[in-house]
Amino acid sequence: MTDYDVLRVFCAPNGGYGNELGVVRDGSVLPERSDRQAFAAKLGFSETVFVDDPERGVVDIYTPTLRLPFAGHPCVGTAWLLDVPELVTPAGVMGARLDGEFSWIEARPEWAPPRTLRQYATAAEVDALPVPEPGTWIYAWAWEDEAAGRIRARGFPGRIDERGVSRSSGAGACTGGIEEDEATGAAALLLTAHLNRALNITQGKGSQLLTAPQPQGWIELGGRVTLEN
Repeated sequence: MTDYDVLRVFCAPNGGYGNELGVVRDGSVLPERSDRQAFAAKLGFSETVFVDDPERGVVDIYTPTLRLPFAGHPCVGTAWLLDVPELVTPAGVMGARLDGEFSWIEARPEWAPPRTLRQYATAAEVDALPVPEPGTWIYAWAWEDEAAGRIRARGFPGRIDERGVSRSSGAGACTGGIEEDEATGAAALLLTAHLNRALNITQGKGSQLLTAPQPQGWIELGGRVTLEN
């Protein structure tokens, strides 16, 4: 059996919530893409990362159904695990750093897949939303405290998409896909680019994502990471 670590990324202050992530630290044990894809499908996490060079931070990301050039919580989690100054993905090279309890990456919003950003008047409205009918990937959000940059958000994939089948805690699984994504780094990047300000996002049942715009269109994305095994 191939060895792998299980992380939880974008945790709440008490270490709960967040999205699970599988990381194969020695990617050389499964060098072929087809074998990596099959292993990611077998594990069933929303994403599994294969580390091809732990010193340089070269990583390869898979959902159970396809390979991704970039994904938010896999990069934040792997950066924490490897403790490297940068990660190298097919999308590009990103800075990485640890700052106290938070792991950070510096990514570009154009690396994120499209999401429909849908604003609501209050956090209570976001909390009360039913899972929408299959269709567009919706990131529903509202200000909790606009002056402080605090946001309440929920993510609804709305279809079987690049996230595949998940067993992540808090992601209500429907047949063949996800009804609600507990913590979505890609959507946080897009919302930060849209609002052009630092954000403190509470998503799903209690996950926390932090963001901060940087020069030349980069955005820092950070969160807490815990090791589950």
